[in-house]
Amino acid sequence: MFRQRTLKSLVRAAGVGLHTGQRVKITLRPAQPDTGIVFRRMDLPGTPDVPARAGLVGDTRLASTLERDGVKVHTVEHLMSALAGLGVDNAYVDIDGPELPIMDGSAAPFALLVQQAGVEEQPKAKEFVRVLRRVEVRDGDKWARLDPYEGFRLSFSISFNHPVIDRSGQSVTVDFAQTSYLKEIARARTFGFMQEVEQLRENGLALGGGLDN
Repeated sequence: MFRQRTLKSLVRAAGVGLHTGQRVKITLRPAQPDTGIVFRRMDLPGTPDVPARAGLVGDTRLASTLERDGVKVHTVEHLMSALAGLGVDNAYVDIDGPELPIMDGSAAPFALLVQQAGVEEQPKAKEFVRVLRRVEVRDGDKWARLDPYEGFRLSFSISFNHPVIDRSGQSVTVDFAQTSYLKEIARARTFGFMQEVEQLRENGLALGGGLDN
């Protein structure tokens, strides 16, 4: 039986939000079984909780935003990747601003934080989602599909007319039964194009972006 996992101890970090440009501090804390990943806005009255649930995903413009009862937490995807990649089911994430720090633009710094805190098993069985039939969603020329599979395998493709993308490849497949998250996935970086920066910032995005992240 696979058991649920949480952090052994709390760990802290600070950085700048990619889109808001605001400096923010975060604290990762252990949580009881069946808690899930729960963000807590420490800067707001009553420190409201925003659980990391698919049904609470709101704005997805160049980031993933969680929202509940008007309370938002922006750019959660890199931390969520690190927690999932290292098998953490339950944790509290305290933040004192609206957006998680971008760090270096990858999930690797968050994975390091999780390793620093340590991970421990809990006396409760881990739950899994099993895909029983094909499910597909399309939006213009973009699409995503879930297929039944005995394991967890992801296949991605992108189409950008840029020499860097041409050299590094337009598609990739990752099977997590054969691939190390820490070695092969965690350091995958956010990327953008210089010609888009001015337009992004005019729309209130990428205010904390730079060549380092």
